[in-house]
Amino acid sequence: MKKFQSTSFLKSAKHAYDGLYLAFKSQRNFRKHLYIALAVLFVAIVLKVSIFAFCILLLTNSLVLVLELLNSVFEFALDAYYKNKYSRLVKFAKDMSAAAVLIMAATSITIAFFILGDKIYQLHLGVAF
Repeated sequence: MKKFQSTSFLKSAKHAYDGLYLAFKSQRNFRKHLYIALAVLFVAIVLKVSIFAFCILLLTNSLVLVLELLNSVFEFALDAYYKNKYSRLVKFAKDMSAAAVLIMAATSITIAFFILGDKIYQLHLGVAF
């Protein structure tokens, strides 16, 4: 595998950046998840949530983005292997991969709702749980 090994950390980082750029340009759902994540983190900063709560939001949003990237990789690999021909098994695999993203996105939304909702409630009524 020496043939495909990067020669430096900077080259490896550039490849990673190229992957992010490709995902941003070609994957509509990745862009949507990214914009939502940035909006949630912006609201968290404005509401001055605790560092711990911010880290939880950052982690859950990052997990959604990572799963979206892995889902795209999985789809590209299956499409390449099967030469873009239809296969029920490929459809099942792609659907399950998308389901993983959906579950994490729903979890992330729920966590954001509790963290940000609680902070808004505290600010509105001046009380804390």
